[in-house]
Order: sequence, then C-alpha cells, then structure tokens
Amino acid sequence: MSRRERTDFLSVCASAGRLVPVGRKDWVLKADRSAEARDRIMSTASEFVSRNGFEALTINALAAELNCSPATIYRHAGGKAEILERLIFAFSQRIIGSIRQAIAGMEGTERVATAIIVALELMRGEPLGKLMIGGLRPDRDAGTVTASPFVAKMAEEMVGRSDPLAAQWLIRITFALWYWPAKDKHTEHELVKRFAAPSVSLGLR
Repeated sequence: MSRRERTDFLSVCASAGRLVPVGRKDWVLKADRSAEARDRIMSTASEFVSRNGFEALTINALAAELNCSPATIYRHAGGKAEILERLIFAFSQRIIGSIRQAIAGMEGTERVATAIIVALELMRGEPLGKLMIGGLRPDRDAGTVTASPFVAKMAEEMVGRSDPLAAQWLIRITFALWYWPAKDKHTEHELVKRFAAPSVSLGLR
C-alpha cells in the first residue's frame, strides 16, 4: 500500500485520550455510506451551532465533537461554508412550506405582508433562527445568511416573482423586524401592512 493510499484509508480518531487509526469503513456507520455519514455530520453541526453559534463552528471543532479527523468531515460533508449552507437550506425549507400555504392565491401587498408576518413568527420559533439573528450585525455580516442563495430564493417566492432587488429589500426589511421587533404583534402587523409590504410591492417590476 502506498503512502497516499494508506493516508486515504486511515482516519485518525480520538478515543480515550489517545489517537487510534480506524479503517475508513468503520467510521460513522461501519460502512462506506456517504449519505448517512453526511447526515450524522450535519446533525452534529446543527447541535453544535445551536449551542455555540455560527461563528464558533470550525472543521476542527466539529471533528472534536465527532471524535474523528477533519479529513473525514471534508470527505463526507465538505468545508465550513458547505456545511453552513446546508444548515441554512434546511432552515429555509422548514419555513417556506408554511409560507406557501399562507400566501396561496394572494398577490401584491397582501401577499408580501402575509409572507413577512408568517416568516417572522416561524423564524422566531426556530432554535437555529435565534442563533442566526444573534450572529447578524451590520459591522460583521459575513453574508452567511443574508447572501445565501436559498434565502434569496425564499424571498423571491414571498414577493411572487423573480426580482433580485426586491428580494434583497425584503430580506433586509424582514431581518430588521426580526432583529428589532415591535413591542406587540398588533403594532408589528400594522408596520408590515402599512409600510414594509407596500415599500416592496410598489417597487416591483
């Protein structure tokens, strides 16, 4: 076996304070099934982010949680950016299904207002959502969430047409309300219906 083959074959995992070489097929599920391995990595990543936030996630920290080498994570799930993107995708998918039901048959300002109100309620109820908003600051926004193509696609669906600028404006309005909520739901709903939603729908092309 060549040195390269041996490196590929062996994953180094931490066990009882010592390093133990483990065959590639023994890690995660005792079988070389990448989909299941990726699912376990993503589940652990989600739990880690829920406890520590997005910024704390590194491949080395995740490897320590899983008791495996960073190479194993790269092989099955990719790097940090790919893992975070998958987490955001799962988050957006859970939300967009409920939004679709709420805005079915609606158009214009009514559609946008309803979409914003429903999205805010769902995002605030999501444990991962709380961490997302906790990591968003104007002076240190890395774009992990705000520039995500999945978030942009969700915003365009809320708007009801393909308009990237309108989607970006909707994202900023929704995140502003998420970050800085009104004192009560009635006030927030009025802000959305009278000002936020019209500012989006009137600018549509």
